[in-house]
Amino acid sequence: MLRLYDFHDSGNGYKVRLLLGQLGIPYEYVEVDILTGKSRTPEFLEKNINGRIPVLELEDGRRLAESNAILFYLADGTPFLPQERWARSQVMQWMFFEQYSHEPNIATSRFWLRHTEFDSHRRRRYAEKIKDGIAALQVMEKHLSSSLFFVADRYSIADIALYAYTHVADEGGFDLSPFGAIRAWLDRVRNQPGHKPITAA
Repeated sequence: MLRLYDFHDSGNGYKVRLLLGQLGIPYEYVEVDILTGKSRTPEFLEKNINGRIPVLELEDGRRLAESNAILFYLADGTPFLPQERWARSQVMQWMFFEQYSHEPNIATSRFWLRHTEFDSHRRRRYAEKIKDGIAALQVMEKHLSSSLFFVADRYSIADIALYAYTHVADEGGFDLSPFGAIRAWLDRVRNQPGHKPITAA
């Protein structure tokens, strides 16, 4: 059985949990409390030298880190990852966008508000994160204004990658009320078969 090392409040971990559930793949969930440094212990660093969750351990003992790499591995050969070359590349395009433009701003803002105390330096950085996060949301809004999903009008791991932190963006201080296309897309993702909330293991 697959084993997933994860933290319950992590959107990056949620991506993997959501896809595993929608694929109907059983797995063992192992909680790693990143707030108390459990991902930095010698034992965990043997699993991922970068000291981050999620980590997917395969049946043969091999381990894969980085949430979007895990999504790509699990989705290969399934409807969640197109086989056609152009569509497949577009999926990767949006997943790179998520990690470069979206997650560093929206996810980081959420983590700071939920799990840290602000000092003056972090307050200044938070304002920058909000600005850059809104810019990322505007890119998504423009794309979704003429598309049901991010690639080829069908649900894929590109949607899963972007949904994970967008649907809880309000917890990072982002107001989604001006983004009608995003809110409609969030509803479409929630209505996919096998969907489960971020709170589910």
